[in-house]
Amino acid sequence: MAVIGTAGQAMRMHFDVEVWRGSIPESRHRVQAAVVDVSGALVAGSETPDLVTSFRSSAKPFQLLPFVESGHADRWEFGDEQLAVMAASHTGSAHHVALVRGILARIGMGETALVCGYHDPLDPESLARVQCDAAAHSPLYNNCSGKHAGMLAHALAAGWPTEGYELEAHPLQQRILGVVAEMCDVAPKDVLLGVDGCSVCVFGVPLRSMALAYARFAAAGPDGDARERALDRIRRAMMRYPRTTGGARRFSTQLMEVTGGTVVAKGGAEGLECIGVPSRGLGIAIKCEDGRTRAVAPAAIALLDHLGLLTPEQRRGLESWGRPVVRNAAGLAIGEIRATIREDVHMSSGTGH
Repeated sequence: MAVIGTAGQAMRMHFDVEVWRGSIPESRHRVQAAVVDVSGALVAGSETPDLVTSFRSSAKPFQLLPFVESGHADRWEFGDEQLAVMAASHTGSAHHVALVRGILARIGMGETALVCGYHDPLDPESLARVQCDAAAHSPLYNNCSGKHAGMLAHALAAGWPTEGYELEAHPLQQRILGVVAEMCDVAPKDVLLGVDGCSVCVFGVPLRSMALAYARFAAAGPDGDARERALDRIRRAMMRYPRTTGGARRFSTQLMEVTGGTVVAKGGAEGLECIGVPSRGLGIAIKCEDGRTRAVAPAAIALLDHLGLLTPEQRRGLESWGRPVVRNAAGLAIGEIRATIREDVHMSSGTGH
């Protein structure tokens, strides 16, 4: 278990995520991380906890937040599973597609309104279906289709045009930018902007700021103000429906399942994972600098274990993610990925804002 630094200090950690081929250390991934409490204080971090990178899909709960906080989700009478798929990076299973199609039907729009584009689903049954029928290619299979359906519902409820809902200048994206900035405690003008893989805005903020957003997400309760109540509802929806929030092949899904809902987790493309721990009021942001996803789960499990947040039973349940086997083209186990953490020196735990 990590020993948190003394008052005003945080523990600095050094990550090693190495790929071994037999007894040969073949490659190494450089990983950065920040662990933050609700006050914004850094509890623990790697060499560069203020690394600025893209929030990618780990921002989805906060892109959904203004829709729930405003009461628009209730006006459409959306339940927890609909909210979970709006915050999801789903695998394109038949169940995911049906959920998103149902959201669109409720708001009176069709799948052609989605601007996220098509990509092959991760779900094997859905993939086999679309490979046999090119006409079946639909943006509903995009892992972000739930988020986009929620954005369309938000725009309609707010009286904004649905045309161009994905563009930076649209009032929907401006509202989302403001909320993401507030959750991260960053001025909107200081949030770097780009275009995500699904065509909506993506946000560039420091890892420490992402971790702060997840600490606030984790700590929010049902008796707080409108924002806290909305965060609490989204978090509980994701934890109640982890398969809807991801799918059988998603690390975030299995982490939430194995830990029995004691953490909320949401991954993002290019080697990002963000985690909230409600019992401790902690937020965690982990980034593999080279963008390789294979390093993220081992690093996340090593960090959770280092912080004393996993039971022995949970570690066993996550073993295949924590120390993945490397196989060759013949299916032979020829190596593994290992993540280790060593504590270095104390550093300032200031908020940095």
